[in-house]
Amino acid sequence: MKSRFLKLLIIVSFIIISSVSVFAGSEKSEGISFGFWDAVQIVGALAFFIYGMKLMSDGIQRAAGSQMRNILRTMTKNRYLGVFTGFLITALVQSSSATTVMTVSFVNAGLLTLVESAGVMMGANIGTTITGWIVSLLGFKLKLSAYSIPLFAIGVPLLLGGKGKLKHWGEFLIGFAILFLGLSYLKNAVPDLKNNAEVLNFLSNFTEWGFLSRLFFVFVGTLVTIIVQSSSAAMAITLTLCAQGILPFEVAAAMILGENIGTTITAELASMVGNTNAKRSARIHSIFNIIGVAWMVILLPVILPVLSTVAQSLFGIDDPYTSAVSMPIALSAFHTFFNLTNVLLLLAFVPWLVKMAVKSVPQKAGEEAIETLKFITTTNRTPELATVELQKEVARYGEITTRMLDFSKDLINSTDQKESLSLIAKLKKYEDITDKFEEEITEYITNLSDQQMTHKTSVRLRSFFNICNDMERIGDIFYQISKTVEDKMNRKIYFTPEQRNLLNELFEIVDRAFQEMNANLNLQTYDNATLGVAYNLEEEINVQRNLMRRFNQDNLSKSDYNINSAMVFTNLFSNLERIGDHIVNINESVAGEI
Repeated sequence: MKSRFLKLLIIVSFIIISSVSVFAGSEKSEGISFGFWDAVQIVGALAFFIYGMKLMSDGIQRAAGSQMRNILRTMTKNRYLGVFTGFLITALVQSSSATTVMTVSFVNAGLLTLVESAGVMMGANIGTTITGWIVSLLGFKLKLSAYSIPLFAIGVPLLLGGKGKLKHWGEFLIGFAILFLGLSYLKNAVPDLKNNAEVLNFLSNFTEWGFLSRLFFVFVGTLVTIIVQSSSAAMAITLTLCAQGILPFEVAAAMILGENIGTTITAELASMVGNTNAKRSARIHSIFNIIGVAWMVILLPVILPVLSTVAQSLFGIDDPYTSAVSMPIALSAFHTFFNLTNVLLLLAFVPWLVKMAVKSVPQKAGEEAIETLKFITTTNRTPELATVELQKEVARYGEITTRMLDFSKDLINSTDQKESLSLIAKLKKYEDITDKFEEEITEYITNLSDQQMTHKTSVRLRSFFNICNDMERIGDIFYQISKTVEDKMNRKIYFTPEQRNLLNELFEIVDRAFQEMNANLNLQTYDNATLGVAYNLEEEINVQRNLMRRFNQDNLSKSDYNINSAMVFTNLFSNLERIGDHIVNINESVAGEI
């Protein structure tokens, strides 16, 4: 509840500050006066814009996160569908960074191949051009501050009073309104230099170096995007400066190319805590963008005039080389042309891009060691999207824990002391691993629980939490079994053939229970989980446990039946039956019966 009031306070403050600022900005004097306070206002307006974009992107991800996951899963069968998928998702969430980070995480989780991710990354580059069109067609044509305020009237009640997806759609509307309020004030905060061209003379010092000048402004665009961590925000800055007559057309075009390189930093940062394939996926995005910028920088003097002429005829605008008002639309057209052409040129070379990424990011020695988490990362993620990595990691946790069953069965049947000691050491090592997995996964879930999420996601995270607790308990029980056998060895206690056979029969049933558990954990969606087989196997385990208990009782009266052996025997089959109980708990958690 506190977070809602805090969010409302932020929103109301933004409305008041921005409204006052916009009206104040309209009363600027004709002369140019730019100082520290003006710079702070520009930074604040940019922060306003970025906050709105993040709020809008997070809202739609929470409202439609599962649908976006399904789109990525089902519509990436080939690179061409991947391009369309990347474009669609980026156009929806208005953030290529969100799409690329999501794609990197899916590669990290093993849901997408490198070839499939390449198509999605390319499509995201096309989708991000939509932001430029929105800004150029709406941001500089309409007084968006006037249209944004009514969006708050719709969005705030949805945010505070809505439930489930309605609340997240309210967050999306509020983010949309804040984004354009930020853009509106950014236009007013930047000084009007149309009639003061002498202020721009310093730019001429950097525009006379030919190819080097273009490289310089590509670097500037890259730097701006890295600083603001958003290519959409950098694009908005560039278009605003053009609309105010501050940047010449060719300079702005070079900066937009740089912004395409700068946007790859987000995916590279997200991949730093991922596995090798995640890093390679991000590297494909970087290589693709750098190659595109390289050929466009060379051809810019040829392509830009042609594109300018086409834009004038299509959109009825004036020459963008001389008209500041026409520049945003012409630059948006250039941005779309560049990304679309780059995709068409390089789509056939995706296998080559993958090879380049594999060479530039070699496999690290020991990376696949089971002691470390493989799929989940520390990247800031919305809970809806983080469940993908968690589900894969929990499934891997189950497979690792299952190995302890084989070690325990081998230990029971081993007659070689050296082999037995090695198996006991393995079980101890795996018990430590299960503890570490449980600690790190539950910590990750706990951090996610601080964020807003849908009811379905909350239930899923609770399932993961319970599964990890049961898995850790299974690891502890296997360790107890190893200690029991170790004590049996030290005391030179031996099983009868009947006892060993009965234990092996129980191991076989528990093994089938683990297989069913792992099959459920590896389902694409937990909604498809069934419990019939799991319950039948639990019943089989209980029947076998009762049979072994009666065997013990029937033989205790016999003089040749070792009591110490009977006690160890009881301890072992009781522990295996407890493992069966935890396996059933895990299956029930998968099915949502928690």
